[in-house]
Amino acid sequence: MAGTCQGGLSRGQVGSVAVGSTAIRSSTSAAWAGGGLLIAAGKVTDWAHAAWAGGGLLVTLLGVAWAIWRTSEVLVPPMTTPASLTGPELRGLRERLEAEPWYHFGGYADDVDGLLRHRRIAAEIVGRLPTAPPPERAALREGLATARRNIARTDPYLRWLLATAHAWQVREALRRARRQTFLAAALVVVGAVVFIAATAG
Repeated sequence: MAGTCQGGLSRGQVGSVAVGSTAIRSSTSAAWAGGGLLIAAGKVTDWAHAAWAGGGLLVTLLGVAWAIWRTSEVLVPPMTTPASLTGPELRGLRERLEAEPWYHFGGYADDVDGLLRHRRIAAEIVGRLPTAPPPERAALREGLATARRNIARTDPYLRWLLATAHAWQVREALRRARRQTFLAAALVVVGAVVFIAATAG
């Protein structure tokens, strides 16, 4: 099952917190750098250089805002349900499940639908019981008891599967955030270079 650390956080959530802390430190540094940029802006003496300096500063601030926004998205834990397994970000996990179903499902099912089958059966029986004629109710109650026993057997595998899918979702979100944070950093550098070039003279 997905590993946990102290305080009940999963490894993926700990990684998210680490990325968030880095973003906060980066934002603080950017604020200090922004103060220096404003001081440099006082050296601009004509409108052309002022326009270039303003554009560079705007690009820099947009890069910082983009990095903060993407990182904050990672800090929001995703809600993981069996339907989440159909998403494109979990394609790698699905391939592993399909390659070794005997290992992941413990011989109780061949796929995720097999794990959920007993829950659907129990729900159907519960829906039929109130309107079923008395002769059928005994058979329905017996079938419901059997379905619940099967649910108890398959529940540990379903919980493990959802925990693994959650960790996988967090990992994919971290990967996307790293890529976009790198692009945001490049945008900050470009904006800073334009600003410095405009105020250097």
